[in-house]
Amino acid sequence: MATASLAKTKTQTKKQKAAKAQPKVVTFEWKGTNRDGKKTSGELRGTSATEIKAQLKSQGVNPKVVKKKAESLFKSDPKIKPMDIAMMTRQIATMLAAGVPIVTTLEMLGRGHEKPKMRELLATIVSDVQSGIPLSDSLKPHRKYFDDLYVDLVGAGEHSGSLDAVFDRIATYREKAEALKSKIKKAMFYPAAVVVVAIAVTVLLLLFVVPQFESIFAGFGAELPAFTQMIVGISRWLQSSWYFFVIGIVVFVFLFKRAHLQSQNFRNRIDELVLKLPIVGDILHKAAMARFARTLSTTFAAGVPLIDGLESAAGASGNYVYKSALLKVRQEVMSGMQMNVAMRTTGLFPDMLIQMVMIGEESGGLDEMLNKVANIYEMQVDDAVDGLSSLIEPIMMVVIGTLVGGLIVGMYLPIFQMGNIVG
Repeated sequence: MATASLAKTKTQTKKQKAAKAQPKVVTFEWKGTNRDGKKTSGELRGTSATEIKAQLKSQGVNPKVVKKKAESLFKSDPKIKPMDIAMMTRQIATMLAAGVPIVTTLEMLGRGHEKPKMRELLATIVSDVQSGIPLSDSLKPHRKYFDDLYVDLVGAGEHSGSLDAVFDRIATYREKAEALKSKIKKAMFYPAAVVVVAIAVTVLLLLFVVPQFESIFAGFGAELPAFTQMIVGISRWLQSSWYFFVIGIVVFVFLFKRAHLQSQNFRNRIDELVLKLPIVGDILHKAAMARFARTLSTTFAAGVPLIDGLESAAGASGNYVYKSALLKVRQEVMSGMQMNVAMRTTGLFPDMLIQMVMIGEESGGLDEMLNKVANIYEMQVDDAVDGLSSLIEPIMMVVIGTLVGGLIVGMYLPIFQMGNIVG
């Protein structure tokens, strides 16, 4: 055991030294002349000015000046986003299908990527693969970017010898998942925007407009209407205690985030509540079913057993209610029950989805049927988000108009009363 541990330590040390020894790829600016003698310039990525000059000469360019591109002081190191992983997966699938070896593919993608963190990530993976570690095991240390489903699918592709087909499925899955996530964020953004804008407009009117009217009312010498008194009272409280209002919002946001981060029961309760929201809840229902169907279709088509696929689909559903239901379905399937019957017992899934699963099980084409289900629900989510976008604009106008109109009416009521008295 000690010998094996020592050998493993030496191997890791060699890998670290090899990674450090790899030349850093940077961006170079160059100027020169082409075959016609005309001046030309541009940028190329490489490890040294000598390498860049060799590349330019092979392209028929006579380099005059080659220097490293100066980095901006205010330039931040961009993070790796899920869409970056999706695009990288699609590129891997395309290059593997063209017959390019996996190591060469990863090296080419790493050298040409614009994000430094992505280049470092790919360089680490390449180093592991070159040392004899399977690709799926090389991805495991990077759970932040490659989840269990991604790693399991790559492992299945390595065992079946169809890595290019598996990467194509993963790329499609990731692209669809990111598109769906973007639609959900768009659906959630509009209601939040209505609330924020309405609160901001109301607070500004109470802080800066109402006090001007209050100074005018002071010279009337008459009792103000009840509605006007209420608005003036709120305005006075906000002027004298606005910091309590701000602190209250900050504390609420902090406590909400903390509870959401630390309490699983709180997160589960929030998941249950958001599904009951009008309009938005229906979109989240369909999105969860689309994610479940897309995940299970991808895993099943890649050769992952149905039991394992259901576990992955439960985690990918993105909602506690659906996760619990799918884990229950998994238990029933393990006991010998058909999946469509187990789904019906939960009372959560619609008849259309259950019937299509039943047809897929009976015909032996469950992955294709689930893929169609995912397409249907993704289209419904897309249509629902577009409908919400067109609906939310008049709602925003009505909400803001009601608040602003109510404040204006409250401020002009005393003026109207004075006009009646004078008349």
